[in-house]
Parts: sequence; C-alpha cells; structure tokens
Amino acid sequence: MEKSILFLPDISGFTEFVEETEVNHSQHVIAELLEILIESNIAGMELAEIEGDALFFYSEESIPSQEILLAQITNMFTAFYSHLDLFRENRICPCNACAKAPDLKLKIIAHCGEVEHIVVNGKRKPFGRKVIEAHRLLKNTVKDDSYALLTKELAQEVDLSFYYFSKVFHFKEGENEYDGKNLEYIYSLIDPLKLNLKPVPTVKTFVPDKSPNLHLQRQMNRSAAKLLSLIMDFSIRPQWVKGVDRFIFDGNEVNRVGTQHLCVINGKNLSFTTIKKAVEPSQLVYGEHTTDASPFKQYYQIYIITPISDIDCKLEVEVYWTMKWSIFGRILEPLVKRKVRGNILESLELLDAI
Repeated sequence: MEKSILFLPDISGFTEFVEETEVNHSQHVIAELLEILIESNIAGMELAEIEGDALFFYSEESIPSQEILLAQITNMFTAFYSHLDLFRENRICPCNACAKAPDLKLKIIAHCGEVEHIVVNGKRKPFGRKVIEAHRLLKNTVKDDSYALLTKELAQEVDLSFYYFSKVFHFKEGENEYDGKNLEYIYSLIDPLKLNLKPVPTVKTFVPDKSPNLHLQRQMNRSAAKLLSLIMDFSIRPQWVKGVDRFIFDGNEVNRVGTQHLCVINGKNLSFTTIKKAVEPSQLVYGEHTTDASPFKQYYQIYIITPISDIDCKLEVEVYWTMKWSIFGRILEPLVKRKVRGNILESLELLDAI
C-alpha cells in the first residue's frame, strides 16, 4: 500500500461569544474562511471532512512533491491572511466577532503514511492510526498559532531538510508524546508580512456633494449596536422594509462594505451595494447604494445611529438621489419624495417594533 498525505488546516483565535449576533457572525466568518481555504487547494487533495473550524484533506496513496507541498501551504496562508485584511478594511459591524476576525490565525498540520478507509453514510473516509496521529498533532507545544507543521516522516518522503529556510519558511525541529509514543516533526512560524498578500480592493467612502433629499430621524428603543445589527441583517429585512417583495443575499457572508444583495420589487431585481460614510467617532453608520431603482439615476440611503443610553439611540436616515430624466424627473420628484418618505417612516415603525 502506498503512503497518503493527510493535511489539516485549522483556524484558531475565536473565544466564546455570548450575544446571539456574535455567534451568528462568528459562524459566518469561519464559513467564509473555510471556503477560502477549500478554494486554495491547488494540490488537488480530497476533502474528507469539515471539522468545526478545521478541514481534513488527503490524497489517497499519493504525496505531492516538495515544491507542490510548500506551494500548497504558502497558497493557503496567503489566501487566509489576505481575506483577513478584507475583514479589517471593510468591516462595519461593531460586534465582538467581527472586531476579532482580523486577529484569527491559521495552522496547518501535514502527515503521511498508509491509510485505511471506512464508509460512513455512503462516503469513503480515511481511517486508522495515521489519521489519529495527524489529529493529535493539532495539540502540540509550538508557542504560536500561525505555523506549518510537517511530521519528519512526511519531510523525509518529500526530501525536505529539517532546517529548510526561505522567505516564508524557517523550519525547526520539535516533538510531542501522544498515547505513549513520540511524534517528531518540523515546524515553521508563518509571518503574514512575509507573504505576498492580495491587495484589498479600494472602497471609496461616500461623500455627498449636496444636502440629503430626505432626512428623517426617530428615537429607537434599543442599543445602538443592536439596532445596527438589525439593519444589517438581510434575513430580518422582510419584517420591516416596506415595498420590497423579497431579498436575495448570501446567507454565509457577514454584511460589510462591498457586500451586494438584491431587492425584488414588483418582480424586478434591484442590486444594492453596502457603502460607508464618514460620521462622528461615537456614531455607527450603515449605507446602501443602487443605480437600478427607477426613476433614480443614483440612490443612496444612509442610516446614522447615535447612542443615547444603553437601551436607547437616535436613528437618522439620510437619502440622496439624482433623477434619470432632467425635465420629467423634476416634475415627478415631489411625488417620488412623498412616496419614499412614507415608505421609510412606515419601515421605521416596524423596525422599532421588532
């Protein structure tokens, strides 16, 4: 029987969350990152299992070359930390989970050996002593949370020096005892600054060049952070936004600057993008922009939340637009303004009642 590679990327850094929103957002963040890691599997390994915050890959009776193995590890770390930069730059939500997301770490454990298989629910999965050893190695004495760890057995199989050194890697030796047996390995701490991280797409802050076409405000009976989480949550939108048939969005993604969703109005899909606008440091802000909403050429709706107490806040809604047709638009605009105002006022009533 030929040896197989066992490859486990594991995300660490989240503590327990109490608030329901933080639990939901932590799950969304982890789901996004796991998808990023799966997409960065350039070595063609099989995904055996998603194990909470970790993935279990393997290649049956196949071990990639040293070059491919190191490229695979580098690619995963680069994709992971590039996505964390995206979280950091485009975050809107102030919850603990979203605030801590950029501090997450990745470790990768890689082992090899002869692997047996079992069938569970019709799916064939790796099984046996080598699989257990690989999972045991997730708990080790490496004093960091961002590292690549390869067993010496795997390093010897790919002819990798125990002291291999490059821009990204600086391997050292280590060992730990598991079930009365010593497992020897080499490991390298991974510094994100030494990776060629992808640049974060520039997202411009909305800077209005005029006063809002509409400005409404209302005191809301909930904390500023809770109100923002309700406004940002597309799954709750149908309960309070008037005039929209339904919302289409990615339920596994945390809403942040650049996030897109569709509003279905009278059977027509309107694409909205999350934006940001500069406000006072004590205020929270959330905004959306579309060019699809007739009769508007541009339409911006901004929610600005000012804390009053732990259980109250002031919500201001600023709406900016330009009309598509210069002459006809000016004639139509007073009617459109009354309609938009009425929908927003009714929506705020429903939002406050949730």
